[in-house]
Amino acid sequence: MDVAFPAGEGNLFATCSKETIRVWVTDTSSEVLRITVPNMTCHGVCFMQDGRSIISAWNDGKIRAFKPESGTELYTIHDAHKQGVTAIATTNDSSRIVSGGGEGQVRVWDISPKHQQMKAAMKEHKGVVTCIKIRKENMECVSASDDGTCIIWDLNRFVRNQIIFSNTLFKAVCYDPFESQLLTGGSDRKISYWETLDGSQIREMEGSADGSINGLDISADGNYFVSGGNSRKVKVWKYNEGDVTHVGLGHSGDITRIKVCPNSKHIISVSADGAILRWRYPF
Repeated sequence: MDVAFPAGEGNLFATCSKETIRVWVTDTSSEVLRITVPNMTCHGVCFMQDGRSIISAWNDGKIRAFKPESGTELYTIHDAHKQGVTAIATTNDSSRIVSGGGEGQVRVWDISPKHQQMKAAMKEHKGVVTCIKIRKENMECVSASDDGTCIIWDLNRFVRNQIIFSNTLFKAVCYDPFESQLLTGGSDRKISYWETLDGSQIREMEGSADGSINGLDISADGNYFVSGGNSRKVKVWKYNEGDVTHVGLGHSGDITRIKVCPNSKHIISVSADGAILRWRYPF
């Protein structure tokens, strides 16, 4: 399960699970679109920044793009990754997709309406790429992997800028709004803050008493962040102090992803049992 909001738009969100992608109205929790690819599994979903397409990552190694109004398929990138596409992100100018695969590669794709072409393949991860985030100026991205590394990549030269090692299977990574720090979560139940400049660790906190941290998201103002994982609890934290302010109970399955909506009204969490929960954002 994954969840995504369009850029700067909190009224709609998309989720993916097994063979379907669904688009929902945030305030009413009503489904407005369902896209089905039979007998496949969707590992990730995101919106192109211009809002004109939904980009999705699939276990058959394909990246599929759909129209958000009708669900019509726009294009398919075949053989994007050998062992399935496991993570996906788009640049702010809507000209590129960055994808991660089960074999550990991070690939950059140039996207236009008529052509989708691979620009670069970056091979350093030894395990599955679990999460990718791109900086606002599109010059850099970070990929998390369950091989215990997060790598910051230069998207101009397509080389590694920094690498972070930790004794964990990384499941989630995100930039803070000022993009000077990274927040990571993984199987060791820790939430860690890292310096993007040199990859040094700033702080490590106990994120959960039981089970891995699978989802993290930072609020638009950078004052709070949310976490979710195998403990099945949604937690809201103060970013600077590292204190938990609220805990949400409601999931009966492991939380796989969590997002704060761009207008800071709601938190959406999704879990492995197919549940989608909408929470009131407390600040």
